[in-house]
Amino acid sequence: MALYRLLDALPVFTGDDRITRLFTLIPGSDFGVDALSVIDDIGGRTLPWDEACRRTFDLVLTASPKGELTMLRGQHVLLPHGAGFNKSIPGEGSAGSASGLDPQYLMPSDDAPTALYALAHPDQVARLADASPEAAARAKVIGDPTLERILASRSLRDRYRAALGTGARTLIALASTWGPECLLRQRPDLPAELAAHLPCDEYQLALIVHPNEWSLLGGYELTERLAPALDAGMVLAGPYQEWASVLIAADALITDHGSTALYYSAASDRPVVNVHRGVELIPGSPMDVLLRQVPRLGPAEAVRDALEAYRPGPGRAAAQAGFAAQGESLSRLRTEVYALLGLIPPAHRAPPRPLPSPAAATRTPAAFDVHAAISDHGVRVDRRPAGIGLPGHHLAVEYGATGEHLVRSAGLLYCRPLPPSPAAGEMVWTAAGWAQHALSEYAGCRSAAAIVASGLCVLKVRGDEGTYAVCVEPRSEGGRIVRIDPAAALSAVHTWSSAHRGLPGDEFGLDCVIGDRTFRVLVRPATDEEAGRPV
Repeated sequence: MALYRLLDALPVFTGDDRITRLFTLIPGSDFGVDALSVIDDIGGRTLPWDEACRRTFDLVLTASPKGELTMLRGQHVLLPHGAGFNKSIPGEGSAGSASGLDPQYLMPSDDAPTALYALAHPDQVARLADASPEAAARAKVIGDPTLERILASRSLRDRYRAALGTGARTLIALASTWGPECLLRQRPDLPAELAAHLPCDEYQLALIVHPNEWSLLGGYELTERLAPALDAGMVLAGPYQEWASVLIAADALITDHGSTALYYSAASDRPVVNVHRGVELIPGSPMDVLLRQVPRLGPAEAVRDALEAYRPGPGRAAAQAGFAAQGESLSRLRTEVYALLGLIPPAHRAPPRPLPSPAAATRTPAAFDVHAAISDHGVRVDRRPAGIGLPGHHLAVEYGATGEHLVRSAGLLYCRPLPPSPAAGEMVWTAAGWAQHALSEYAGCRSAAAIVASGLCVLKVRGDEGTYAVCVEPRSEGGRIVRIDPAAALSAVHTWSSAHRGLPGDEFGLDCVIGDRTFRVLVRPATDEEAGRPV
């Protein structure tokens, strides 16, 4: 949506009381339904289109050349929309022209002259000259304000990952542009297929959807279509700002031909995988160059091989072909627009605003099909959300977080501490008391445990009178401490107990292997204090 590009550029006027910012919505857009609510959310003042057409403005900022722009009187500045001008939309404008550089939309107008075509790269000026020499005479390279925000926010990567709850997992972002060739229309089942294939303790998924698709479908319809993947814990990034925060947090990107991949590649040289199929991509454009050089994803089951096949280099090269003046965009744009206004810019700087932290997944899986393999020293644990893949060694379910039908089918049942009650009085289970209650209440449950701390669980096994403490030791990696979900360690102990027909009465240790990491788990008789902890 062009509005979001404008919002990224408007900080050039920050702190200047000589400037009044007004918004108007050009009628006729298929994707404008959400624009007014976005402006209202930020507290912007809007003008009805009819009133805007009656007035004369000192400056008209737009981020798309389409629509009845000539109705707005004043000096026009056209800002970058997307990155690289990579697509030609069939049936729109001049045949074969790049969307955004189409001469049909760039013809000069005496009533509304375009004073500045603000482009992101010298090659774009050359392409504009081929499409419209008159327009190119008013073009300058100013860079990309959206990219500038992304680059300025890279040091917040750890904060974004913490907000998403990523932990030590590999965060894979999927990027879907809009239109018939976008990822969500070509491969609508891919998010759910990846969620079914990738272990929850090793990977996290996030989806970035173009604002046009958000506007076309609406949030309710979009989330209903994505329900299987969202139920499995996938993050759905918000269309403004959050998508860029997720890009910074991501370890890898699966992309169609949308320009999100160029922003990702400009910020890092992490793996990019291609799923584009279609005819919209312009040969030789920066996205075409990128997608031709990165691995292509076939079936979802091949995703790890595709990620491993990526070799550094093409992402950065494509970003360099799409963006110039990196880190200078706002200062260049500020100089140009103040010159058009005939004003001296304020003395204070107008740096790019850091991106906000993204929101965590709204749904998280609470029941897992656990695939487990026993070795001499421990158990390899591979947890997948229950119901979207093949059944595993056992079903592990968090009590109180999912439906009764799953609870009654669980081989391992566990609970987490409840938040404190605001009431004056309360009644809570002890850890051992809850575990015994679960075994008594659910005949199919073989092991029941209460997670009482980040590395401590209290466990009871059917047929065993003992109460056990399960202690999970963290790992140290490169100056960082890595912890796992204690429920994964409980699955390792449950698997071990099932294979050995119970637990030994004294202390013993086993390895819980998750991906390429090994965590030491100590199992011993619980102390009275541990067994009596409230849950």
